[in-house]
Amino acid sequence: MSNKKKDPKVGTGKKPKGSGRRLYTDENPKDTVRIKFATVADAKATVAKVKKINKPYARKIQILTVAEQRAKVMGKTEVVAIFKKAKEQLKREHERKKKK
Repeated sequence: MSNKKKDPKVGTGKKPKGSGRRLYTDENPKDTVRIKFATVADAKATVAKVKKINKPYARKIQILTVAEQRAKVMGKTEVVAIFKKAKEQLKREHERKKKK
């Protein structure tokens, strides 16, 4: 028997080559941050949540980028603008903290 970790049983999608992960499987649901981007109000609530959570800067940017890209595909330009603005604010705050 091999020492390799078994792939998760749950989920769909193909496993990326050379990886033990499967696409579309939430391997760590405790770490999941739920996002909404259907309306402007949903977007603002998501931005507020992301700014409040205790996660690294890169993770926050990643979450906002996912939301931004999904809204963009759906053609929700006002929502996209909200996420872009939030990413810029986070970036400025991060730069300010780095300089100190």
